[in-house]
Amino acid sequence: MTVSYHKRCNGEPQPDYHCSREGIATGTPPCQTICGAGVDAAVAKLVLEQLTPLAIQTALAVSSELAQRAADADRIRQMGVKRAEHAAEAARRRYLAVDPTNRLVVDQLEADWNNKLRELADARDEYERATQAGNRPLTDQQQAQIRALTTDLPALWANPATPMRERKRLIRLLVTDVTLNKTGDQIAAHVRLSGGQQHTLQVPRPLRAWEAHTTPPTTIKLIDQLLNDHTYDETVEILNHKRLTGGWGHPFTVVSLTQLCKHRGIPSHQQRLRAAGMLTLDEIAAQLGVTAQTIKIWQRRGDITGRRIDGRRAHLYHPGQNRPSDGSQRHKPAAARHHHHRSPATDGTTTTTSPGGAV
Repeated sequence: MTVSYHKRCNGEPQPDYHCSREGIATGTPPCQTICGAGVDAAVAKLVLEQLTPLAIQTALAVSSELAQRAADADRIRQMGVKRAEHAAEAARRRYLAVDPTNRLVVDQLEADWNNKLRELADARDEYERATQAGNRPLTDQQQAQIRALTTDLPALWANPATPMRERKRLIRLLVTDVTLNKTGDQIAAHVRLSGGQQHTLQVPRPLRAWEAHTTPPTTIKLIDQLLNDHTYDETVEILNHKRLTGGWGHPFTVVSLTQLCKHRGIPSHQQRLRAAGMLTLDEIAAQLGVTAQTIKIWQRRGDITGRRIDGRRAHLYHPGQNRPSDGSQRHKPAAARHHHHRSPATDGTTTTTSPGGAV
């Protein structure tokens, strides 16, 4: 699979893995494309979990055992080289000891000597190749450095200053290969470590952009419950007090909550009250035969009842209410009552002043 990178809205690079070899050869779409954010995190967690002190100690013990076996094999190869040297030396002595006049025997011994020399050269070449490719025993300093990986590698991996390419290089040293297979909402990652161990990880499919920025269902349910008794502005205050956020992680506002409710089909507090039969300002004014301003005055005086429906103090009113009686004037605040002031006039008339307002 090939890898490419894209950046999220926060600027963090995210890998994408594409199985495109067959598509390139046949001109067909890739067989699968996987966002590698979750896969990379799962593989890194697996590698760091394997680097425990016990695992390191076990690996060092296995390494010592392998080094011992390599030393035994090296001794066997050394013995093969010595045998080839002895055989070549014996062939040389036989060749030098023969009578030169006996050409038939001389030619035979010379050919035998040349064969032994070729066998000696092959044995030495094989010994050199095996020595270079063999496992040399680790020194005490190297073993101490390996034990330090249990603390150094996790710290290095978690350091924000460590670039992605360096993390990839670290993984390449410890992981042989990873095979990915996406089935539904799960990604199966078959990991083969450098020591030969194999692990299978089940990783949830990364959320798509619209899924990652979707308001949680629990928050949607709470909003629906709050709107039974609260307006948008009151609901926003409650949600922010509970530190609940929308899909993008931002605090709620009246505008964002209104748009969310419209998108999700959640009725507002006003719509619920209207469905329960409450009347608008114009409707109750027409029912009682007065102006809308008079209804507002009666509502402020407490002569009729209603429910606030938004932050602008708009109300809906309960049906079946009657016009207040004239005796309700005594319930008016002192500032709202008519004050009569008599003032002398040149023509002897009496003038009554009022603060004004419709009744």
